[in-house]
Amino acid sequence: MSLNKINLVLDKQVKELEAKGTAKGAEMVIEKVIPAKGEIGPRYIVRGHGDKQFIKMNSNSYLGLSMCKRVIEAEEIAAQKYGVGPGAVRFISGTYDTHITLEERLAKFHGKEAAMLFSSAYVTSLGVLFPLCSADTVYVSDELNHNCIIQAMRLSRPAGKFIYKHNDMKDLEVKLQEAIGVGKRVLLVTDGVFSMRGDYAPFAKIKEIADKYEDKFEEGIITIADDSHGIGAYGETGRGTEEITNTKMDVLVGTLGKAFGVNGGYVVASEKVVRYLRETAPMYIYSNPITNSECAAVLKVLDILESEEGIERLKHLSDMTARFEKGLTDNGFETIAGPHPVTPLMVRDTAKTAAIVKHLTENGVLATGLNFPVVPKGDEEIRFQINGDHTAKDVDTVIEVLKSFKG
Repeated sequence: MSLNKINLVLDKQVKELEAKGTAKGAEMVIEKVIPAKGEIGPRYIVRGHGDKQFIKMNSNSYLGLSMCKRVIEAEEIAAQKYGVGPGAVRFISGTYDTHITLEERLAKFHGKEAAMLFSSAYVTSLGVLFPLCSADTVYVSDELNHNCIIQAMRLSRPAGKFIYKHNDMKDLEVKLQEAIGVGKRVLLVTDGVFSMRGDYAPFAKIKEIADKYEDKFEEGIITIADDSHGIGAYGETGRGTEEITNTKMDVLVGTLGKAFGVNGGYVVASEKVVRYLRETAPMYIYSNPITNSECAAVLKVLDILESEEGIERLKHLSDMTARFEKGLTDNGFETIAGPHPVTPLMVRDTAKTAAIVKHLTENGVLATGLNFPVVPKGDEEIRFQINGDHTAKDVDTVIEVLKSFKG
């Protein structure tokens, strides 16, 4: 037995991706972080670029707390107390008081009855949707939902799948009408913030439509949102799309690895839903939890977020987002305006997207170009992400680099 034959097959497939321009390619390696100083935010040293310092405009760490000394200290103290890993899955011996405390805190933060931790947000979506999908369940899903939702639907093998046009509430209603009689239960699922565009789902209208058709399904309609990019990133108190729309979804998936700057994922819902998921979600049952250190770090982030400092940090993040959007539009660039710190520069051309990203890199700016199939053809873009540790000078520097692009 050997890998000789399969190596040839797999190598051919990767080369085909490269030829089509859809391969991700080599990953960027960050070797050093230079802390913020004065009017300058953090700078990054990237392997292969010598001592060039980069502004990082492609990070999900929206609150800018991943380098916060108090958060790091909380993580270090927990590691000294509990060790560096849980040592087992939770139902064997991997549950610690820090896991329970964090779950209670997250449930309270979102105003839900219960919370449940997973190893990542991607795994959380799988671990929520798969167990909640019975043989008599239908999915109704936004066409631009994240890959984790798409994969969960594939894994679930539902009675039916109905995909509505992005944020099109008339089409959502049509799809729910089509689903009547196909299944007993509807899982109506959407992203909160759509990570490629920075726009968000109209939770209030979604709930209104769900309530309208609730009685048409024997086991009802469950509204589910993955707001991994929204929680901690916008809203006056950082509670994301539920706060922005003043509407609670039935089940909410969040992440600890974006705005909170740590690692892991979670779900908040009713006590009965969470208890059911603990007993049925294989992604939870058979996988180690996040570490005690990570729990302690998130608890410290929540302390900061729920303080006056957190409110000020969110206000700064909002101001920097508005400043960057204005800089784009004032200089003739197309964007999708909105309150969320994901700010796309809509290029709508693959070659030009690559050229602008190259220009940005050469001038010390890290940003991510998104081409088909990650985004639909014609929606090619450069996704910029504002963080709480970006300064006005950082934002203005990036705009100046964009203005200098000739192409």
